[in-house]
Amino acid sequence: MSLSLIGIIFVQGYWINNTVENNEEQFSFNAKQILISVSNGIQYREFEEMFFPLREILDSIEEPDNKTIRQLLNISIDNTTRSFAYANDILEEDSKLFSSFINFNIDTVKLKNILNRNVDNTIEETKSSSKLGTKSKLERRIEGLTDLQRKDYEIVIGEIASFIPIHRRVRKKEIEYFLKKELEERDIKVGFEYAIYSKTLSTKVRSDDFNLDHPATYAIPLFVDDQGASEYQLLVNFTGKKQYVLSTIKGMAILSIIFTLIIVVAYSSALSQLMQQRQISQIKTDFINNMTHELKTPIATINLALDSIKNPKIEGDKEKVQRYMNMIREENKRMHAQVENVLRISQLEKNELNIKKERQELHDIIEDAVTHVSLIVENRYGYVKTHLGALKTTILANDSHMTNVVVNVLDNAIKYSEEEPKIDIYTENVKNSIVLKIRDQGIGMSKVAQKKIFEKFFREHTGDLHNVKGHGLGLTYVKRIIDDHHGQIWVETERGKGSTFIIKLPLIS
Repeated sequence: MSLSLIGIIFVQGYWINNTVENNEEQFSFNAKQILISVSNGIQYREFEEMFFPLREILDSIEEPDNKTIRQLLNISIDNTTRSFAYANDILEEDSKLFSSFINFNIDTVKLKNILNRNVDNTIEETKSSSKLGTKSKLERRIEGLTDLQRKDYEIVIGEIASFIPIHRRVRKKEIEYFLKKELEERDIKVGFEYAIYSKTLSTKVRSDDFNLDHPATYAIPLFVDDQGASEYQLLVNFTGKKQYVLSTIKGMAILSIIFTLIIVVAYSSALSQLMQQRQISQIKTDFINNMTHELKTPIATINLALDSIKNPKIEGDKEKVQRYMNMIREENKRMHAQVENVLRISQLEKNELNIKKERQELHDIIEDAVTHVSLIVENRYGYVKTHLGALKTTILANDSHMTNVVVNVLDNAIKYSEEEPKIDIYTENVKNSIVLKIRDQGIGMSKVAQKKIFEKFFREHTGDLHNVKGHGLGLTYVKRIIDDHHGQIWVETERGKGSTFIIKLPLIS
């Protein structure tokens, strides 16, 4: 199950990562298509803007010279900027073009022949294609041209346009319009920054926040000549690329993660319950073994006593018969007490134990409990000393159950004292409560046992020795009774130095 769960998580991670990579490749493909469309749109617009004015110039002026063409096409330059200058790696286009501008020279005769070549056929083709209202005037005209005509026009107009500074050839609003249009058509919602570079130098055509080192930067050549070369490049940063790519798989990724987490939680819960059930099974087995031992001893004693009474030699000895009868009675009480303990816990869990409370003096209850264990302590040459310092001792309690509580704690102190048991009992008043402390000098317990000591069936392991018998219900019963009396109980202990059980109960006036 663990291997399968790890495999599922690995496959989900691989799938998500693979999908992100595929979407990034798709985005890159779309970005390149967008830039191609933007580049073509800019070139088409320039071609349209120069084609018609240039043809009108040549039609209206029989022999135009280069100066006339420059003036009519508004190809001009500020003569004050004649030196090459760079500011923050931004190219001064007018200065760069100055030396080429003074050599501006077009073969007007050849130009006129090219522009008038098959002009009638072009017009006819344009008229026939004008039925397609969705296409622009330039697109309809270009469709009517042959490949040779189109190439001629592009070469001529490209040569003329090369004398115009780039910031006059391309407008910022035009780039923004084309980019927004293409992004909307593809339903791609990302921001963008752009710039046009001449070789490695930035031109004036750029947005304010363009960053050349941005990871989502794409480039496309602008104004490609007949040799396939270009002096300019359009570079675009798609600033929201990462967020867009992740948003395309966000829904499926979230569902995948949620379902995987549900599986992990369910698996963890099942594993935890399995371990708890195993632990409970082991505890119950130990409980049954301990309970069997606890019942087996008095049963064996009773059987021996009965056999002895039946013996003819004993029948006439009333003193011995009485002794065996008392032994049977005591062992019977012992078995009854064990069964009662189990039944009490069961009733407490079902809230069926009806505990009637009355005004009681805690010191009297303590004294009564000490008399129950005094003989056992004396037989082991130990002691139980009381230091009853509380001035107010009146509590609302059940005499029988509260006595059992103190007896159970004292019994624990005796059991877990390897040598003679040395037990001290203290009381004191703390505000409106009385605090009872039962301190022993036994073996103590570990920090783990300290946390679990009041849990049902819990008994701390004492190695392979089974000299301490019990069924792990005594302190559980104690905790339930104290809780029912609105009190608190906890233990302070240290391995090898003994334990102190502290009971805090509310006083009544």
